[in-house]
Amino acid sequence: MWTSVFIYSIEHPAGGYKKIFESCEELAEPIPAHVSGKIPAWLTGSLLRVGPGLFEIGDEPFYHLFDGQALMHKFDLKDGHVTYYRRFIRTDAYVRAMAEKRIVITEFGTTAYPDPCKNIFSRFFTYFQGIEVTDNCLVNIYPIGEDFYACTETNYITKVDPDTLETIKKVDLCNYLSVNGVTAHPHTEPDGTVYNIGNCFGKNMSLAYNIVKIPPPQDDKSDPIEKSKVLVQFPSSERFKPSYVHSFGMTENYFVFVETPVKINLLKFLTSWSIRGTNYMDCFESNDKMGTWFHLATKNPGEYIDHKFRTSAFNLFHHINCYEDQGFIVVDLCTWKGHDFVYNYLYLANMRQNWEEVKKAAMRAPQPEVRRYVLPLDINREEQGKNLVSLPYTTATAVMCSDGTVWLEPEVLFSGPRQAFEFPQINYKKYCGKNYTFAYGLGLNHFVPDRVGHLLHVQMPIHPNHCLCVLMSIVVKPGVTQRPAFLLILSATDLTEIARAEVDVMIPVTLHGIKSH
Repeated sequence: MWTSVFIYSIEHPAGGYKKIFESCEELAEPIPAHVSGKIPAWLTGSLLRVGPGLFEIGDEPFYHLFDGQALMHKFDLKDGHVTYYRRFIRTDAYVRAMAEKRIVITEFGTTAYPDPCKNIFSRFFTYFQGIEVTDNCLVNIYPIGEDFYACTETNYITKVDPDTLETIKKVDLCNYLSVNGVTAHPHTEPDGTVYNIGNCFGKNMSLAYNIVKIPPPQDDKSDPIEKSKVLVQFPSSERFKPSYVHSFGMTENYFVFVETPVKINLLKFLTSWSIRGTNYMDCFESNDKMGTWFHLATKNPGEYIDHKFRTSAFNLFHHINCYEDQGFIVVDLCTWKGHDFVYNYLYLANMRQNWEEVKKAAMRAPQPEVRRYVLPLDINREEQGKNLVSLPYTTATAVMCSDGTVWLEPEVLFSGPRQAFEFPQINYKKYCGKNYTFAYGLGLNHFVPDRVGHLLHVQMPIHPNHCLCVLMSIVVKPGVTQRPAFLLILSATDLTEIARAEVDVMIPVTLHGIKSH
């Protein structure tokens, strides 16, 4: 049995949440934080986070939450002291925008137009120069070999220095791999091997999804990216309409790919982009008849398993964890019911509305639910129409249908009206791909992040008394003028506060991050 608890929460004053969607300036040097409580002596290193930090260029606004220019944040912890630092990542999108004082490269929900100062022939020609893909790496940070890379969901990743936050270089993954882009949520094995997934065109112009493998740090100190390869390929349900993929699952022996009904219309992407100017959000559509498909592949060797698992329609952004147990694969997900694209509700105009309007919009949006699905590896273990799942601790079911597909019904682990358990975290190094006890997440209250909580398997043992595990989260207090933001350190067992490190600057919304050192 799983329980969900949101213990630590911040009450935001009406309208105060809008502050996290406002531009800020980078810092010339790290600033000291005021620490209250006692930071454990062993808790050292850096917390790196990334997200949008510039929401307009001159008089030109960005329109979507995922358009703001990438700002990298760093909290350094040493000997009980904390400093805070931030810098904009010098992507091409950022550097050129600063130089030209306008939006130059099209972002997720904001279209860039030709320079109005050029003559009409130059502007017309610009429209037909093809697609210039953004490198605005505002979504996540992850290690490859000995290096750290900031990323979005295109084919570009940006190498950054985790100590100085300097931008080192942009890397085009298309130079090494057959992918059009990769997710911002790769998986990493203990030896440093990195796996990711991205869509591509396969044989005879057929669309597919490739699992790619980047090897661990090399003895000769060469770049592991140069030795990247495609490990296995998943087929697509539609030839010219790949599903939007934000993350995927990995167990000790399998990859799990969930193909949702939120689609990218590639024909629209390739044609309308250069002819009349459009953005990424314009090219999304929903297949209201498809439902959701689960795909499996083995890791070693990489081979696709042609079992057809399907279920009702949902949006998916984050996997919590997947693991194998007694011939089954357990898949825990943060889902949003239905085929309507959740990102449609994350335009900044919606997020900055008055609170009552924000709540009304959230009522119309797909509703969040944490679900557990169970996939049987032996789909013939029971006769048609009977439940194939025999794990004693879950109510999730899998039933063979007359058309040869296996219909999945989930166990609901958490559900609350307009209350999402999202941006999940587990003790990744120890429990990725394995049976686990705790999952931690950010609480989205009508899309506004204002609480921290955990999912807990109550039949499993709690952390032993002699162990202290902590959670770290950035918190902002929009209605406060002094020390409006802080790094919060919580006990992972009961979410009680251990310490906080307050700073005298506002911190805008961040999306993902990593602890280094």
